[in-house]
Amino acid sequence: MAQKQIVQVELQEIQNALGELDRTKDDVYRILSGIMIRTEKNTLKKELEDKKKLAELRISSIEKQEKSIEEKTTKLKEKISSVMNKK
Repeated sequence: MAQKQIVQVELQEIQNALGELDRTKDDVYRILSGIMIRTEKNTLKKELEDKKKLAELRISSIEKQEKSIEEKTTKLKEKISSVMNKK
């Protein structure tokens, strides 16, 4: 769940950056190793969109893992319950 929250925050930041990027007419900059470098708006937009897709895939993967764990947990609870009821 912590991983999912971290990725969701990252995704929200990317979406906010894309929104700001669409609204700006000025030069755009990116921070690279603590240095601000002017970059092409389209290049930065493509990089952010790629990061967004990756974050969405990570969230999807985490959700699938959560679902699998929940199903296993449910099966184990049922198995434990049936064993306890037999005694």
